[in-house]
Amino acid sequence: MENLDASTHITKRHNTRRGRLARHNAPFESPIYHRRKIPAYAMLDDAALGRIEDHADWILHNIGIEFHDDQTALDLFAAAGAQVEGTRVRFEPGLVRALCATAPRQFRLHARNPKNTVTLGGDDVVLMPGYGSPFVSDLERGRRYATLEDFHNFVKLTYAAPNLHHSGGTVVEPTDIAVNKRHLDMVLAHLTLSDKPFMGSVTAVERAQDSIEMARLVFGAGFMSSHAVMQANINVNSPLVYDHTMSGALRVYAAANQCVCVSPAIFAGAMGPLSPAAVAAQTLAEAMVGIALTQLVRKGCPVVFGSFHSTMNLRSGALTFGSPEANMTTMAIAQLGRRLGVPVRAGGGQITASNAPDAQAMQDSAGAMWSTLLSGAHQVWHAAGWLEGGLVMSYEKFVLDLDHCGAMLKLLQGFGTDEEAFGRDAYLETGPGQNFLSTAHTLRHYTTANYAPAVPEGGAFETWQENGAKTADHRATALWQKMLADYQKPAMDEAIHSALTAFVAERKASMPDEWY
Repeated sequence: MENLDASTHITKRHNTRRGRLARHNAPFESPIYHRRKIPAYAMLDDAALGRIEDHADWILHNIGIEFHDDQTALDLFAAAGAQVEGTRVRFEPGLVRALCATAPRQFRLHARNPKNTVTLGGDDVVLMPGYGSPFVSDLERGRRYATLEDFHNFVKLTYAAPNLHHSGGTVVEPTDIAVNKRHLDMVLAHLTLSDKPFMGSVTAVERAQDSIEMARLVFGAGFMSSHAVMQANINVNSPLVYDHTMSGALRVYAAANQCVCVSPAIFAGAMGPLSPAAVAAQTLAEAMVGIALTQLVRKGCPVVFGSFHSTMNLRSGALTFGSPEANMTTMAIAQLGRRLGVPVRAGGGQITASNAPDAQAMQDSAGAMWSTLLSGAHQVWHAAGWLEGGLVMSYEKFVLDLDHCGAMLKLLQGFGTDEEAFGRDAYLETGPGQNFLSTAHTLRHYTTANYAPAVPEGGAFETWQENGAKTADHRATALWQKMLADYQKPAMDEAIHSALTAFVAERKASMPDEWY
């Protein structure tokens, strides 16, 4: 075999990689890893987890949970044996956990394209973009209110990103559309601009119902009666309150047998006590009550035990992300979810308080994402794009985060120790003091051996300087623009598309615009 020197080999490797990326029509590597092979990290022992669960029961028995303006929910709990006094519901120890027992340990979330169907639970990992930001930013146009165009862009970018498995929900708030109508445009975008799993609206009971009706036009009512195709994000008004909007939307999705993710949002020191143990226990208590309600509406309804938590700077009151205390809480909650027997949505993701896609942003995000994925969480929201504590979706950080998602997913695969992995033939082919770049073993594996990030640049300083001395965020700008330029809309039956657009037009015409 011809003996290649290092520079020739590296040039060949780069040319091969460019060809491979062109074939994928995207700057990020495939294949995508949906399943972890390394075990989840167990930070706490059984005794510690038992104490947290006992404290959750203490909260539910001695303090209770309030349901505001939802008599149906109160009646369901009363019939199940809970103590209801006014809007306050209290539970004997063990009752809520018993009510959660009919929720599935894992289930499939079906996509419009079956190739993009995912499993929630087990060893599978599902990543999705940020959620709920009213602002967007990029280096060319700066920080601004998000519009429907931005929403469409992030749905397209997520669809084109092999390291994201789920289209998300309110990826950004399209503020140029009336509040009472924007859910129709968002669900329409998820259903037509992507064919990955998605989330529906929960901001009003009727908007939840609209979301389900639109999904039925695509998947069919019969299929949805026994298969989950969409998710709802139910936020608890921590501490210990469900308002009628959230509990009402929860009941709509549960009745339709669609996935309900119950997500307490606890900022330590504000919505709950300061300690990670207390935050974990309160999160468990609040989430179990929501999960129990789904099962009272429809036994077997697919659920996800969600969470969102952060620490605070107790001198200024500002939220902090990626802190060791929050990351430890993430790991504990994943353990509690496994003991409860339902899929877990991590409280972390690539979250940050930074105002720019800078070193602080990536440090916060990397710390939070490490704990998130090592915890064994099954679904990760806010895996890409998050800035300013969630106020902003950044186009550049979205791309930077995609790179890190790919690296972390590769990490979860571990590495092999079979005969081929040791490369004995390479030792026999070369000798002491010689390089291995041109060995048959290297040439067999060099295109797949290492994760190849799209944004980082490791060339010579002089070459970097000659090319404009672009930093990572500026290189990310070119990548997201290329992804949008290369975007190709997934196919959809024309009759279904017409039915969707007609439904949206009819619903919009039935009500005046409301801007708050």
